Amino acid sequence: MKLDILAFGAHPDDIELGAGATIAKEISLGKKVGAVDLTRGELGTRGSAEIRDHEAAAAAKILGLSIRKNLTFADGFFVNDRIHQTEVIKMIRKYRPEVVLCNAIEDRHIDHAKGSKLVSDSCFLSGLVKFETRLEGQNQEAWRPKRVYHYIQWKNLEPDFIVDVTGFIDKKIAAIMAYGSQFFDPKSTEPETPISNKNFIDSVTYRSRDLGRYINVAHAEGFTVERYAAVNSLDDLI
Repeated sequence: MKLDILAFGAHPDDIELGAGATIAKEISLGKKVGAVDLTRGELGTRGSAEIRDHEAAAAAKILGLSIRKNLTFADGFFVNDRIHQTEVIKMIRKYRPEVVLCNAIEDRHIDHAKGSKLVSDSCFLSGLVKFETRLEGQNQEAWRPKRVYHYIQWKNLEPDFIVDVTGFIDKKIAAIMAYGSQFFDPKSTEPETPISNKNFIDSVTYRSRDLGRYINVAHAEGFTVERYAAVNSLDDLI
């Protein structure tokens, strides 16, 4: 299956938090979007890997993802080396996306920056014809996505561009809250974490409103780029 957009996240819920509304909007426009989680989030303070597997599947249904895979890398300890790059490249070559979304280039959690660099490097290497990979017994053809964008996570990084996601914030919040083990639940007896309080969930909406304010819309999500973003004409800007 060829996808228009393939989103990567170091942990289940990264993609929803960083780009959930943008993904929901693109799907509504007829795009085929998939997600690949690098780890199962097994080192998370709350919940378990098994619980998060089910939560990720539920979130995928809410967003309308075409596929969701998990590469089961070691949470907290995966590295940007040939072994891990090869597994990411296999996904890129399998789904042949035009656009890749990945973790923030800088963030509080060490896996986010690592995941960002790993996926970005893999996107480049995936286009090298002489680097051979096999998946499901078949040789894969080289494929390099046209664009790699980094969503914004915990740190309030300055975006390079902003996407109007008005009308899709509720779906984003619903997908986030599919991860009931991780986020605000007044009945939970598990330890508190920086993302388990109500203020954090509220901040997701606050941020989308604040970014929307910059472009005079109700809600928006921001992204950073490694190369200059280009437009065909001034009419492409809103």
